[in-house]
Amino acid sequence: MSQDWHARLPQPHLRTQIEKNVFVTMRDGVRLCVDVYRPAAPGRFPGLLGLSPYSKDVQTLPVHEYPTDRELGNGGIEAGDSEYFVSRGYVHVIADARGTGHSGGAYRVFSLAEQLDGCDLVEWMAAQPWCDGNVGMIGSSYFAMIQLLVAGHRPPHLKAIFPVDSATDMYRHWAYHGGVLQASFASTWWEGSLVAHTADKADLPEDELARIVAAQKANPELACNPRMWKALEFPFTNPHLFDLLVHPLDGPFYWERSAWRRLGDIGIPTFLLGRWTSWNIHLPGSFSAYEAIRGPKRLFMTVPESGAGFNRPWHENHDLVLRWYEHWLRGNDTGVMEEPPITLYVQGTDRYRHENEWPLARTCWTEFFLGPQRSLRCEGPGWNERPDSFENAVGLAPGQKVPGLRYTAAPLAADLELTGPISLTLFASITGADTSWIVELEDLAPDGACRRVSIGWLRASHREIDPDKSRPWKPWHAHTRELPVEPGRVTEYAIEMRETSYVFRAGHRLQLLLKAQDAPWEGAAYYYRISVHLPPAQVMRHRVFHTPEFPSRLLLPVIPGS
Repeated sequence: MSQDWHARLPQPHLRTQIEKNVFVTMRDGVRLCVDVYRPAAPGRFPGLLGLSPYSKDVQTLPVHEYPTDRELGNGGIEAGDSEYFVSRGYVHVIADARGTGHSGGAYRVFSLAEQLDGCDLVEWMAAQPWCDGNVGMIGSSYFAMIQLLVAGHRPPHLKAIFPVDSATDMYRHWAYHGGVLQASFASTWWEGSLVAHTADKADLPEDELARIVAAQKANPELACNPRMWKALEFPFTNPHLFDLLVHPLDGPFYWERSAWRRLGDIGIPTFLLGRWTSWNIHLPGSFSAYEAIRGPKRLFMTVPESGAGFNRPWHENHDLVLRWYEHWLRGNDTGVMEEPPITLYVQGTDRYRHENEWPLARTCWTEFFLGPQRSLRCEGPGWNERPDSFENAVGLAPGQKVPGLRYTAAPLAADLELTGPISLTLFASITGADTSWIVELEDLAPDGACRRVSIGWLRASHREIDPDKSRPWKPWHAHTRELPVEPGRVTEYAIEMRETSYVFRAGHRLQLLLKAQDAPWEGAAYYYRISVHLPPAQVMRHRVFHTPEFPSRLLLPVIPGS
């Protein structure tokens, strides 16, 4: 567009009026409670729905511009700033999910009932005298995930969606990373964020449930963690954590709640906004959704000013939302469909760039091999290279360094851009039957400063991949059964790592970190510190091999000439 698209957006010109505690009856008779923020003016307007279990009433609390805060539990502001959208001619409806806040029914996270509630709310909004029949959805994180789930059911009056920071796989993105329980998030999310007042028991027969609970309570890693053990013993103290613990493998419980199974049914316009720093939950969902959605779509990847999460209520992105909905709900040509479909913030250059596909067609897939003296290099390993080893720790003391190995490349002679997915093929042995691999790609600066670029996880017993769904740069693990490792035997692990767009500057080094546990005091971003995984219960020796027979290596998406 020759004109800055911001000039085509409406300016604030309307006052807001609020209808509190409006009850809407769902198809099964359950009544949900909503607040309606709408222009104090006659006429019909497009509607934007926000649905979550975080309490609709948080929407009216004072706004403070800071990243997400686990202590303050400010997830409700993830619905966006009502005043911003209402003043520009939209109706903003904030709903308490069933079984939470003032709504009736029983709460089960992202259940089919909750998804259908979203459909019913969309249709209710479209029929109201203040709505022109055009409805979208809005919000980040939980608010974004439910958008994709609702859109997969195709409610007739849902015309477009705008998920911000959306996961699409409840097992792989939310609960278990590579089969490794995301313990801190799983245990604190319910306690710190929800206002759920009812919850059903796990959806398993009593005898099967009793067998699973007994087996999990005997699991040394869970028995060493009092919070986990108590959740198994007293499930109603944290029903969500109990659900995750009694569903340690992927299956129907997660499939019902995972948008990836319905993404192909989404034909409405979808704008996916994500951030490169959301490794632990949201980042992969943006890419899986973009790949599978059939309708008009856009992908926008950025890094918030905080370096961690978006500020609340993410004002820095509201103009993008308005641009999208002006086009699709109002028919105002904002030029949003004239640009290439992908916009990437390239870290290291601090610039945005448009692209047409993902992975990029010009990607030069390049292998970096683990080598002697803990090197990382383009040439393959030699026959006489001995394995490296480390032992994990049990019961890390506060501040204690996490054991592991680092493999470092020579200083770069020129800038090197990596944009795309990353994978690691690791050949290793352990002295036990199972372990948790945690791998990080880092940027090591000449002054010693270290910055994470990507991360991946894999439970050793979950190494089985589905060859039909896997690609060299993105292995797909089934996570439907455990395959114990034979102690001492060299085993191959294909480890998926998070996508990135990052330029390593000349003089910097690529560095690979291998470890078997993490700790809350490690990691640069606050968001990482709330996502610590279940720690090990026994000390094991981990041996990493790099020979022609066992060529441990990274597969990196090098972009030439950037």
